[in-house]
Amino acid sequence: MEGRRRRWCYWVVTVVHVVGILIFTRGFLLTRTELPYYSRCSDISQSPCFSPSHNNSYSSSSSDSDINCSNINQGQHCWTKPAVDRLIIIVLDALRFDFVAPSTFFPEKKPWMDKLPVLQRLAFKQGSSAKIFKAIADPPTTSLQRLKGLTTGGLPTFIDVGNSFGAPAIVEDNFIHQLSFDSHYTILAVGCKWEAVVMMGDDTWIQLFPHHFNKSYPYPSFNVKDLHTVDNGCIDHLFPSLYQEDWDVLIAHFLGVDHAGHIFGVDSIQMIEKLEQYNLILEKVIGELESQSGPGGLHENTLLLVMGDHGQTLNGDHGGGSAEEVETSIFAMNFKQHPVSIPSELDTSFCEQDSDGKMCTSSIQQLDFAVTVSALLGVSFPFGSIGRVNPELYALGAGTWNLEDTGEGNCKNQSTLEEWLQNYVNVLCINSWQVKRYIDVYSASSMIGFSSEDLLLISDIYYQAEEKWSHTKKSLFYKNESGHSLLPVLKRQIGAYFNFLSNVSALARSKWTEFNLRMMGIGLVIMLISLLIIFLAIWQANRPHTVFLLPSGDNRISFDLIFAFFIVAIRACSLFSNSYILEEGKVAIFLLATTGIVKLRCSIVKKRMLFEAVLFLLLVSVLRFTIEVGLSKQAATSLFLNVSPSWMLGIAPDHPMWTYMSEIGPILALILLACLLYRTISGTYCLGIWKYVIMGTISSYILISVHWGSESNISSLPLLLQGVGRSYIPRIVYAIGVGQLLLMAFGHLFTKEKALDEKWSLMKTVAMLSAWSSTIIILSGQQGSLVALASVIGGYCILRLESMEEDAINGSVRMLNFSPLAVTQWNLLAVCLFFATGHWCAFDGLRYGAAFIGFDEFVLVRQAILLTIESFGFSHVLPIFGLPFLAVCRYSLGQTNHGKSSIFSLLCPMYMMFGLITTATVTATIMCVTIQRRHLMQDQIAENKYPGDLHSKSFTVDAIENDYQD
Repeated sequence: MEGRRRRWCYWVVTVVHVVGILIFTRGFLLTRTELPYYSRCSDISQSPCFSPSHNNSYSSSSSDSDINCSNINQGQHCWTKPAVDRLIIIVLDALRFDFVAPSTFFPEKKPWMDKLPVLQRLAFKQGSSAKIFKAIADPPTTSLQRLKGLTTGGLPTFIDVGNSFGAPAIVEDNFIHQLSFDSHYTILAVGCKWEAVVMMGDDTWIQLFPHHFNKSYPYPSFNVKDLHTVDNGCIDHLFPSLYQEDWDVLIAHFLGVDHAGHIFGVDSIQMIEKLEQYNLILEKVIGELESQSGPGGLHENTLLLVMGDHGQTLNGDHGGGSAEEVETSIFAMNFKQHPVSIPSELDTSFCEQDSDGKMCTSSIQQLDFAVTVSALLGVSFPFGSIGRVNPELYALGAGTWNLEDTGEGNCKNQSTLEEWLQNYVNVLCINSWQVKRYIDVYSASSMIGFSSEDLLLISDIYYQAEEKWSHTKKSLFYKNESGHSLLPVLKRQIGAYFNFLSNVSALARSKWTEFNLRMMGIGLVIMLISLLIIFLAIWQANRPHTVFLLPSGDNRISFDLIFAFFIVAIRACSLFSNSYILEEGKVAIFLLATTGIVKLRCSIVKKRMLFEAVLFLLLVSVLRFTIEVGLSKQAATSLFLNVSPSWMLGIAPDHPMWTYMSEIGPILALILLACLLYRTISGTYCLGIWKYVIMGTISSYILISVHWGSESNISSLPLLLQGVGRSYIPRIVYAIGVGQLLLMAFGHLFTKEKALDEKWSLMKTVAMLSAWSSTIIILSGQQGSLVALASVIGGYCILRLESMEEDAINGSVRMLNFSPLAVTQWNLLAVCLFFATGHWCAFDGLRYGAAFIGFDEFVLVRQAILLTIESFGFSHVLPIFGLPFLAVCRYSLGQTNHGKSSIFSLLCPMYMMFGLITTATVTATIMCVTIQRRHLMQDQIAENKYPGDLHSKSFTVDAIENDYQD
């Protein structure tokens, strides 16, 4: 009866936790409302930018029915006049900025720099129509979010990251939709040819745009161990397509650099080989385009864009918001000669002097990409875009800009520049009107939207720009009569539109994510209630042992309880600081070390267990070092991983001895673990199915050793296993693990056991841990065996140091019938193991390569299970199943009254205590998230003020007016 009540209490606590977390996340992870509206050609008649006399627009009196193919062929078009006939977008996934920019731009030259010399040569060639841009992405920097942002012109949301595997089709308007489906239905109705889009490479494009491409050649993208399949597929279809006339936009998405970074790191040989391969491919592509760029040629008016979707850290991760992850590149090249340069106020270039001369690169927000490409192609701007048409990329694509300073004193150049600025001002007018329309519709449609004060501010800025536009149009109308230069007027108008568009993007970044504070508050209250329920459950379970006053002279248990409370409270409070969230692993290891020092003092005083106390502190020191390595995105370079893939060595040694140690050490650790398991089953009490479960684990350890040997660089074993295939051994290990769990379930349900005692309980606990351990170890890589050995040593020390106090408290009345400090140490050790294995609490902390150990093809459910086991194996699975060791240890030492359910009566409050510590951490995290919910967005606004930003040049209306008044 008592056992049933306790099981009922477990279920109540679990349900309360789940409900509280779900309600909170439901309130926190609300996303912006995705509006199912699409821009149409006819919408332009509603904008104030439309001018009947403007030869680049429809007549104001024309209707959709008046549009025909002849009108389009005569120069009438959609929102803007097309500047390019064909567009080639080559996406090099995870293309860091320093892959493309010259090493001169960086303090120190790295091995991966200057590996794309063809782009640098063309960008800095005198008179070349090419330029390198630093492209700034908005986090999260996963490929799905970046492709979505690049095509829609909107900002990503937190909840979208969950769709990174198996993405749903985009429902918002985007320039791919504008190109392929053409919401300008009247043009299709009369049989006009619209843009045909061809895609090859990463199959994420097909998931996002399932019916948008005339031709598509997708390849599976989630096998990060495969560096060549996607790239080879792009190569096979890219070069033949350059000679075909059945497309207007070509997209080729290469993945080799991204996968090489995930597996080997940025400074690996594989990465350098990939970059050199890309250089040869790009050189050949550019050569083919140049050969067909003459008058009347197929690529006479083609724009080439070579770009990344995001960057990556030195160990190949991405998803967060660090500079390495958000900074990528765009190389743009037009195969026309450009007659004039744009005004210096629009130029975001930042330059470095080299021995070969002055080299300059510019900056662009990825937010601006969709609307800029739409303007160049002459299609409607995506309805939900909040970016602005980038002046430099638009000028380069429109054939109005080269790198030579032609000066403004020449009348012909000044006239040409004025003509371009007039066109650009009109494009910005359309751009601003489209953004204002979207903001108004969004605020009216969304449940939360922007505040009235924000909308009023945006409206005032927009109407000021429109008022200037009316004066600008008058100046343009009286141009011939006045004879004055229009450059000051046009630049003031550009500044006004820039001011509006920059304020909208800043507002969106600061307030885009919607929060339901009521639901978040309800979830927080439920979590606080769950804390009370767990505390009462622990009190109820220990009621026979509970007293309010302890015997004099025996305050050990009360000290342990108070000390454990403060340790948990300090860790929970540390989560309220953003800096401590980022350093959570260091905080946990510091607190664990503090408990170890307290135990060391006790062992010195009692002159017992000194070896265990010192060993525990040595283990904490090692974990502290590995956490430093794991949390640092820059410390674990590929050279480090190549020499020591176990993450357990912090230096990249030159001597071969270290290489042998890094290869042999994990195998020796496996052998030691196997010996410990064999010693367990050698006892006479280990019989039946439990013995076979443990023997299965020993067999798995042998297979894992063979698997690691097959991947070793110091043996000939890989040649022997080529015929067998390295993927079969992990699959066998997985199958053995599943079989062990099924066998244990069968034994628990259908076999009768003896009365519970410490030997049977110990045997079942070891069997359960061993059944999980083989899968967790092989998924964790060669670090797995070393971390498993560290967890065994840590658990052993905690058990021994706990037993040190038993003589002092044996026979006395205790507040709790277990040691709360030991459970706290167990929980902290689990947290430290999570960070010591190279994880961190960010999207880029996932080790995606583990999901493909044993498999090459991507299956969502299977890969998700493997990735989950690898991520939480050492931090949750093994510690939870290993907690019964504490109860077995106390039972075997005779600290409870022997009985059939005595171990369960110990185990119940211990699990409740473990849950109380975890719940306190989760509740503190929820409170911290509630308080700092806007912190990420505010940080991103600050980060986006990159060098060369227009705002850093004070390109404002007042600044321009003062400039020309002077």
